Amino acid sequence: MSKPLSVVLVGCGGISNGWLKTAKSLEGVTVAGLVDINVQAAEAKKTEYQFADAQVGTDLRAMLKAVKPDIVFDCTIPEAHITVVLEALRHGCHVLGEKPMADSMTNAKRMVRAAAKAGRLHAVMQNRRYDPRIRAYHDLVSGGPIGDLTTLNCDFYIGAHFGGFRDRMKHVLLLDMAIHTFDQARLISGADPVAVYCHEWNPKGSWYDHDASAIAIFEMSNGLAYTYRGSWCSEGLNTSWECDWRAVCTAGSALWDGGDALKAVAVTKTGGFFSEFKDTPVAIPDTPKRDGHAGCIREFVECVRTGRVPETVGTDNIKSLAMVFGAIQSAETGRRVEIKL
Repeated sequence: MSKPLSVVLVGCGGISNGWLKTAKSLEGVTVAGLVDINVQAAEAKKTEYQFADAQVGTDLRAMLKAVKPDIVFDCTIPEAHITVVLEALRHGCHVLGEKPMADSMTNAKRMVRAAAKAGRLHAVMQNRRYDPRIRAYHDLVSGGPIGDLTTLNCDFYIGAHFGGFRDRMKHVLLLDMAIHTFDQARLISGADPVAVYCHEWNPKGSWYDHDASAIAIFEMSNGLAYTYRGSWCSEGLNTSWECDWRAVCTAGSALWDGGDALKAVAVTKTGGFFSEFKDTPVAIPDTPKRDGHAGCIREFVECVRTGRVPETVGTDNIKSLAMVFGAIQSAETGRRVEIKL
C-alpha cells in the first residue's frame, strides 16, 4: 500500500484538469482542498471530479492551516507562483507548479532558497520531458553511432490564434512558450546555457500587439551551439508543438519532427567530396518518463514518498528559465548576454 498523501490544488482554471484527473487516478492520493480567487471555479472542480470531502476556499493560508496537506499543486498564473510556493513551503508542503517556474529570475532564486531551507521538494511541470520519443532522440545524439553532439537546431512555427491576454503580452513567444523548447534542448543535449544572442520582431500580418517571432543563438556548455527559430504568427505548414529538430554530431546527424518521425544516419566512409552513410536504427525506449503531465505528476508524488529528487526540481529547472530571461534581455538590448545563475 502506497503511503497516503493529501493534496491542495491552487488555481482551478482549465490547466488544472490534467492535474486533477491524474491526482484522482493515483493510489493513496487524496485531493483535500481546492483554492481559487473565484470560489465558484473551485466549487465547479469539486463537483466535476467528485471530490466529496475536499474543502473549497479562496485563501491559501487558511486552507493550509485547516487541511495540513503533504503537497501543493500550483496551477496559478506565473505572477502568483512566488506567493503560492513560499506560502506552501512555510507550511511544510512539497510543491509541484506549472511552468514557467517564476515571473523573474529573482523570484525563481527565492523559491530555490526557500525549498532548501524548508527541506521540501519544489519542482516544475515540464511535460514534454515525459515522452518516450524525446528520450529516443536524446539517446540518438548522446555519443552513440553518430558520435558526439556539436550543434542542435530547432524550428517552432505555429499560427496560434489564442485571443485574450496572450495577444497583448510582451515577449509572448519567449515568455509563454519557449520555456518548453529551451527545456527540451537541455534534455536532448545534456548541456546548460552559457550565453545567448536573440532577435525578436513582430512581422507584418501579426495579430499580436508585441513581438511574436524570435531567433536565438545559445552558446551551451561543452562547446555546443543551439539555435532556436520560432513564431506564433506563422500561417500554414505548422511544425508540431514539440518543434522540428536537427542534431549535427561528429559522425552523423539526426532529425526529429516532434512526433513519430525520428531518423539518423552515421558515417560509414570518408575521403570523397561527400561521405557515405547508413541509416541508424532508432529505438523508442521503455521508460517511466512518459504520459506528459501525468508522468511528471506521478514521478513527483513518488519522489515525495521515497525521498528521491524529481527530474524537474527547481534547482535544475531554473537553468531553463534563465535561457528565457537571457533571450529576453538580449532582444531588448540587442547584445549578447551571458547567462549566470
